[in-house]
Amino acid sequence: MLVESTAIREIDYDPDRAKLLVRFGSGERYVYVGVPGEVHRSFIDAGSKGRFFQAEIRDRYPYNRLGD
Repeated sequence: MLVESTAIREIDYDPDRAKLLVRFGSGERYVYVGVPGEVHRSFIDAGSKGRFFQAEIRDRYPYNRLGD
């Protein structure tokens, strides 16, 4: 899902695996593991996606950078 944000370009979520996929404005893609559905919903609804990511996701969940 494309989002309106200067920091975050796209957010996708796999509820069966609790995986959050984030594409940043730079084009880099990361997958975050073990992210609850309510965190994903709050991320989508956040007024500032970048601030929400920094406060609620970054450094809280294991992640991997995805190749281009």
